[in-house]
Amino acid sequence: MAGTIESLAAKLAEDTMKVMDQTGEERLYVEVGKVLAASSQSLEEAYLTEIRVRLSERQARRFLVQRMNELKAAQAPKSSQ
Repeated sequence: MAGTIESLAAKLAEDTMKVMDQTGEERLYVEVGKVLAASSQSLEEAYLTEIRVRLSERQARRFLVQRMNELKAAQAPKSSQ
């Protein structure tokens, strides 16, 4: 059953992230978590873990992109005027 819970949580988290991206509702996952909590604490916990992992990965990627852009800007030749 653990495999079922994990796969359902992963798919639900993926779908939630898509809706969050489309609607701009950054805290939608909290509402979904509350719905899950009413019926399955195990699925709620797995789902929230999946969401946290995905949100953390996004934040880390944004950081890397920002850092790379800063490095490129610092290395760009300055034009003389």
